[in-house]
Amino acid sequence: MVSSKSLGIGRTAILASALAISACSSTTDSSTPHGTTTDSSTSSSGAGGQAGAGPIGGDRPVDVHVPPSYDGTKPMPLVILLHGYGASGSIQEIYMHLKPLSDKVGFLYAHPDGTVDKSGQRFWNATDACCNFDPSAVDDVSYLMGLVSQIEARYNVDPKRVHFVGHSNGGFMSHRLACEHGDRIASIASLAGDTWAMPSECPGKDPVAVLQIQGTADETVNYAGGSFFGHDYPGSEATAASWVAIDGCATMADHSAPNVDLVSTLPGDETTVTRYETGCKPGGGVELWTIPGGTHIPTLSTSFGTDVIDFLFAHPKP
Repeated sequence: MVSSKSLGIGRTAILASALAISACSSTTDSSTPHGTTTDSSTSSSGAGGQAGAGPIGGDRPVDVHVPPSYDGTKPMPLVILLHGYGASGSIQEIYMHLKPLSDKVGFLYAHPDGTVDKSGQRFWNATDACCNFDPSAVDDVSYLMGLVSQIEARYNVDPKRVHFVGHSNGGFMSHRLACEHGDRIASIASLAGDTWAMPSECPGKDPVAVLQIQGTADETVNYAGGSFFGHDYPGSEATAASWVAIDGCATMADHSAPNVDLVSTLPGDETTVTRYETGCKPGGGVELWTIPGGTHIPTLSTSFGTDVIDFLFAHPKP
């Protein structure tokens, strides 16, 4: 059995769990005409996420953070953050700090929890490689897309700007969602999480803009690809190439974009940017951000979230 430590999440969970106990819960705006929800518990069941009455998320209730600029009259983007294996939505928010950007930029925001496996770790049932190790019958695709439907039913969500951000297992899950529901998802950003190893598992009927981010020194999810318990994952370059094909982009990469600073413990603007934007189908586009010497849980810079959100919002549905 894989432990949270072996998947590189343990030290973040240990450090952040104490903070999560006292961390403020996501703020909701009770004055909005669509109402609010509260989030106080996580269930091991996969039920919930159905449009209609009741708490958003069903038996996995989820807070929707509503920025001050939301007034219900204008559609607003939706960003959903997916945690890594062994972590939680609250821990992932502490790590990535997207909530302040929700207030600053103006988007609805949620960070749900996966279910708990037999070893007591939260996970998402994403690709065959990561991270349903029991295995469980939980259908996280239905849960998360149902979550989107519920949020759309209660808030004025721009249907052309639904975005997912994931780390590790959450990145794998984001890729799976994009593979199966590209008709509803505009773009995803994945830090240290890959798509399916077999292209046939990702039908890709609709283009989705994809931002793939990973460090070359990732000790858990190998930059060049690998396997967990005999199930392969393709690595970041192959993942980007897969989406280039799905999005119909020209395979000639554009290396002219300047580097970006994603990791505060590495000098300068350390991360290289490889773009595939030429010839893409409407709504498509792929970028690979490679962090030389970056690990599985890099110490993120203060500009990380802004850079990621800028990519997402630059790629709405046509």
